[in-house]
Amino acid sequence: MNQRYPSALLENAVNELASLPGVGRKTALRLALYMLRRDVGYTENFAAALVALRRDVKYCKVCHNICDDEVCSVCANPSRDHSLVCVVENIKEVMAIENTGQFRGVYHVLGGIISPMDGIGPGDLRIDSLVRRVAEGEVKEIILALSTTMEGDTTNFFIYRKLSGYDVRISVIARGVSIGDEIEYADEITLGRSIINRTEFNLTSSNS
Repeated sequence: MNQRYPSALLENAVNELASLPGVGRKTALRLALYMLRRDVGYTENFAAALVALRRDVKYCKVCHNICDDEVCSVCANPSRDHSLVCVVENIKEVMAIENTGQFRGVYHVLGGIISPMDGIGPGDLRIDSLVRRVAEGEVKEIILALSTTMEGDTTNFFIYRKLSGYDVRISVIARGVSIGDEIEYADEITLGRSIINRTEFNLTSSNS
């Protein structure tokens, strides 16, 4: 049975909130009614924060992390080891690894992993810009920190092949994260240790 709303404005707000991932219509209705109970200033600040996020956020021209300026705070930090680059799938993994406090290098955000089932190929990822960073000569080691799934392993192998002609060490995080887990959901201690105990990547790494 379709929900009837006393106001078209309320229904429109519910429809928009329900379009968010993981938000059903009942939750969307609770959120909309919560907004109505708050003062107008709260709602205006909430809306302004979302508009500013979408309009003003930038992507680092070096690593593709989100930032407020042209270069993110990690890449702009001279105390970070710029010869050590950790390759991750998305921004959430950067945040997860930073929370461990165990990594002092920099990052490269691919924007996904190779997944033919989802129509995502190598050309849809930021692999070419990674190759360009390595070609510049400053990078000495690439740490592959992608999810331990078939798609993650496929992406690791593709990057390994693309960088095989360069003088750069390629390593992979230790398998402390369970098979199939995503990096962002690993606990900080396990994730930190998996980076510290990384091993050199080879063609059998995905099967070890």
